Formats: sequence, structure tokens, C-alpha cells
Amino acid sequence: MQRRELGSTGHALSVIGFGGIIVTNAITQEAAERVGTAIDAGINYFDVAPSYGNAEEMLGPALEPYRDGVFLACKTGKRDKAGAAAELRQSLRLLRTDRFDLYQLHALSKPEDVEQAFAPGGAMEAFVEARDAGLVRHLGFSAHSAEVALDAFSRFPFDSVLFPVNFVTWNTADFGPQVLAKAKEIGAGRLALKAMARGPLQKGQEKRYHKCWYTPIDDPAEAALALRWTLSQDITAAVPPGEWPLFQIALQAAQNFEPLSPEEIAEVERRAGREEPLFRLASAGV
Repeated sequence: MQRRELGSTGHALSVIGFGGIIVTNAITQEAAERVGTAIDAGINYFDVAPSYGNAEEMLGPALEPYRDGVFLACKTGKRDKAGAAAELRQSLRLLRTDRFDLYQLHALSKPEDVEQAFAPGGAMEAFVEARDAGLVRHLGFSAHSAEVALDAFSRFPFDSVLFPVNFVTWNTADFGPQVLAKAKEIGAGRLALKAMARGPLQKGQEKRYHKCWYTPIDDPAEAALALRWTLSQDITAAVPPGEWPLFQIALQAAQNFEPLSPEEIAEVERRAGREEPLFRLASAGV
């Protein structure tokens, strides 16, 4: 599988990552088999968070035999120093490792999230101390707001950002280009979410995939087109949806990845115009 450099970190990651939520509520054997399938396919980028149910407990033993050969990213939703430090150490224990390659502020969504994390006694103090102590190598964040992401970048030289890079939101709502541009400007790695998202769940719509709070694309040909569009942008890797069948579709598309042709780009833009974007800019000034 193709690998790309992650910003200025010196690490090269597989173009798709394994989201730990894939093994949430799996049995031990299933978790081991899914991780093994990913490793055999050339995936070396794994990402998990405490908020993904029992994902850390399942991923730790499954990933342990391969730990030294993979890039392991974890996240915390805690915004205070004490909470972030405690959650970091618990995640290290559950994942059976002595360090994370990347530790991230999870799901920065509101301006208050950034304010709290950077306030005296905030989570960023724990992040810097953990990096200085060798518990984490690189620091990043994930966000679902362009404005909030840009604010975070203005306060700290983060090593990476995990952000929605989706064909609908990009082409119909101009959501995403400004964040990738800022990350590239400062040399931060660009990691993508929601590549295979169609849009929000509609009222009365059946939720077929319980780990997806949005409507994912599950037609293999269409999903491959959407994922290839994201991988054709200036990013390092994309983390597919956390449902195993959807991950398998993404795995096949990534193994055969080729950048979109001009004709395919036009087709993606046409399809995007028929969909409702999952995210929009909060202000026209961004």
C-alpha cells in the first residue's frame, strides 16, 4: 500500500488508517483477525480514542505483536490538565504500550474547547509535559469546525490535524480547503475524516450502520470514487468509517489507488451537487 510523509514528523503512513472503533464490541478473535488483515494489507497507521467504547481494550492485545512497526495515534476529549494526563496514562495501559506516536485533542468543535485546552491548567499543559517525558512523540488535534481548527493552529505548532476532507463538503460548502492550506503552510500533517460520508441522516431514515452518525456510502464503486477523491487531495491518509464492511471497501480501493482522472473529477463534482453537506462554515469570513 502506498505510504506518504506525515508533515514534518519524518513518519510515512499508509494512505488509509485503521480506526480503533472497528474493533469496538468485537470479540478477541475478531479484533485480532481484523488487525491482522490490516497489517497484511500494508496498513501501519492506527487511531483510537477512549470515547470509542471498549476499542482500546480490544485493540491493545490485537496490536501488541505489531506495535513496533506501526504508527499509533490516540486522542483525549478532556480539556483540563489533570483529566488529560489521567486519560493518557489509562490509554497507554489499555493499549499495552509505553508511548504514542501521536496524541491529539479530540473533536474540537466549539471555540470554548480551544479556550479550555489552552487556559492555565488546561489539557495542552499535559500534552507538552507528556511529550517532554517521552510518553508521546507528536501532538495534534481533530476538529469538525474550520474556524476552530484555524484557531488551534494559531496557538500552537501542532504536528498534525485530523479533519473532514469530503467531496460534498469541499465542493458545495467550501469546507476544508482553508484548513489543509494552513496545515501545509506550517508543515503539519493532514489526516482526513469522512471521506466516505454522503451526508447527514435524514428524518425518518433507517440507521443501517450504528457506528456512523451520518449516512456513509456503501456502494463499492461509489465509495471508491469518494475515497479516491479524498486521497487525491494534499493529505497523508484517510481514516475510513468504523464499520468493518465499510473498512473492507476502503481497503480494496486504497490498495488499487490511482488519482482521479479529469473525467472522474467532473463526475464527483456532479454527484456532490446532489447531496447535502455534512458540515458548513460557521462564518463567511473563513
